[in-house]
Amino acid sequence: MGQTAYLFLADGFEVIEALTVVDLLRRADIPVRTVSITGKKEVTSSHSVTVTADILYSEADFDTASMLILPGGMPGTKNLEAYEPLMARLDEWNGAGKNIAAICAAPSIFAHRGYLKGKDACSYPSFEEHLAAGGANVNRNEVTVCGHMIMARGMGCAIPFGLAIVERLLDRQTAERMKEGIVYEQRA
Repeated sequence: MGQTAYLFLADGFEVIEALTVVDLLRRADIPVRTVSITGKKEVTSSHSVTVTADILYSEADFDTASMLILPGGMPGTKNLEAYEPLMARLDEWNGAGKNIAAICAAPSIFAHRGYLKGKDACSYPSFEEHLAAGGANVNRNEVTVCGHMIMARGMGCAIPFGLAIVERLLDRQTAERMKEGIVYEQRA
């Protein structure tokens, strides 16, 4: 698999939601790049953890991309949503039915952009009203897969979110092997 998943970083992102997904994808040998939208590679999380992104937004090759992933966090989600080049790209991808994923507060971006009308969706509890206002059928599942979209509720759901992405980009067997390998036992 040569296609790259892109995970976008803005100042104020939730570090666990971002880096757990990156770690799981890399363990599965899925090419993944962290992409800064800030104009610099150093990006600081909502809890003052600074990470160095792999590339800047201007360096991303979307022609070879397999998925666009948005971590949550505040004000990271608002910063992602305010970055018009990314929003235009998401609109293009959503319109084409290409893989997009968001966790925690970030599914609210999907709602604000009109992607969730009549769709099953989940988000961080305090953002569920955004999903409902966008016409979504809101649920409280850890992860919701609806067509080309994958969404998750929050930091505590970062592992199942990452595994759902692995399953989408590779297969269920690989995701199941990874779950065993990291000793992850899903809640009942």
